[in-house]
Amino acid sequence: MFCGDYVQGTIFPAPNFNPIMDAQMLGGALQGFDCDKDMLINILTQRCNAQRLMIAEAYKSMYGRDLIGDLKEQLSNHFKDVMVGLMYPPPSYDAHELWHAMKGVGTDENCLIEILASRTNGEIFQMREAYCLQYSNNLQEDIYSETSGHFRDTLMNLVQGTREEGYTDPAMAAQDAMVLWEACQQKTGEHKTMLQMILCNKSYQQLWLVFQEFQNISGQDIVDAINECYDGYFQELLVAIVLCVRDKPAYFAYRLYSAIHDFGFHNKTVIRILIARSEIDLLTIRKRYKERYGKSLFHDIKNFASGHYKKALLAICAGDAEDY
Repeated sequence: MFCGDYVQGTIFPAPNFNPIMDAQMLGGALQGFDCDKDMLINILTQRCNAQRLMIAEAYKSMYGRDLIGDLKEQLSNHFKDVMVGLMYPPPSYDAHELWHAMKGVGTDENCLIEILASRTNGEIFQMREAYCLQYSNNLQEDIYSETSGHFRDTLMNLVQGTREEGYTDPAMAAQDAMVLWEACQQKTGEHKTMLQMILCNKSYQQLWLVFQEFQNISGQDIVDAINECYDGYFQELLVAIVLCVRDKPAYFAYRLYSAIHDFGFHNKTVIRILIARSEIDLLTIRKRYKERYGKSLFHDIKNFASGHYKKALLAICAGDAEDY
């Protein structure tokens, strides 16, 4: 995405913002037997994250209660997940998703792949801190104990958040491309390690050059080569890294499409991407989705979700008339 392509979210700071008035309206909406869900949607999806945190503070001093706690108590199912998810600062939301992906029986590897392959160094650093604060656990240690093999090694590398930034060395790109090509031929443990080291540590700009060189050397696209040579979560993670380097919004469009169409509307994935990308590049993701798949994201959510859950997702997606 570094080639001058402008990315944009769907949620912006609300003008004439009044956290005290919003907190009062939310208090009213959450009181009594029947919760005013439309009011919750109208307020929480139309404020940016920083504003929501200010509303939560005002709510606390007004009612002496925790807004997240009240939302959890009053709401249920996926609608609750959306409204509560909107209230977390981005690093805390990532931490929350990773924690839930690893705790309990089984691990949601796809969640680990999506978050760790796509976040910047700064985002990873803040997410590790948030994880430690929220769960008194070390994110690296939890990933280490919940995963295995080269998949684990690659995740452990990504979670360091030490990718080079902005640095390119065209001469080195050809060498790295040779290493990748060999790693796809030979597939030894050592080659797998070298492969993931390049993909996890080189800058996006450098990898862009490496992938071009790889195509020149092998006559093959790097994604096709990885898919042919490797399998399982290791392969999925490597491909996710490549796709994020090439075009991050297109990666998320692909994740959303497959969550909606291949997994029978995988709610957790749809909710996570819409919330996490809402202030970063969700508008761009919507564009990529329409270009790639012919139907708009708005249309697909409308078809698969229902009730206030659907309303909330569509409000975050912020579709306009031409999206119907």
